[in-house]
Amino acid sequence: MRVFETKWFARFARKEKIEASQLHEAVARAERGSVDADLGGGLVKQRVARRGSGRSGGFRKVIACRAKTRSVSLFGFAKNALDNIDGEDLDVLKKLAKRFLAMSDEDLAKALTAKELIEAGHDDEGD
Repeated sequence: MRVFETKWFARFARKEKIEASQLHEAVARAERGSVDADLGGGLVKQRVARRGSGRSGGFRKVIACRAKTRSVSLFGFAKNALDNIDGEDLDVLKKLAKRFLAMSDEDLAKALTAKELIEAGHDDEGD
């Protein structure tokens, strides 16, 4: 599975000092079917632990997922800063998910070149 992040999400993760291993673990859990919340439209919400504590009070990560193919981390937030995603924001995220999940390999290459997406890692399992 190829793992991508939007430029916005990568900046959020850096600012909050979230380790890459934590982000990959959230994607791996989703790939195994262990989803914290299915938001529909290819979107899932996963908990990510805050350094030194558990996942429940940490961060939330919204991921566009296409099983065994790709995931794109779209949005993240601290649980103490935002309780949940409102309907309007969810609609925007679903549109982004649809766009990123429908991309061909050529489209992905263009998005990477334009730095619209960042490849966060590659999991050979399932390839």
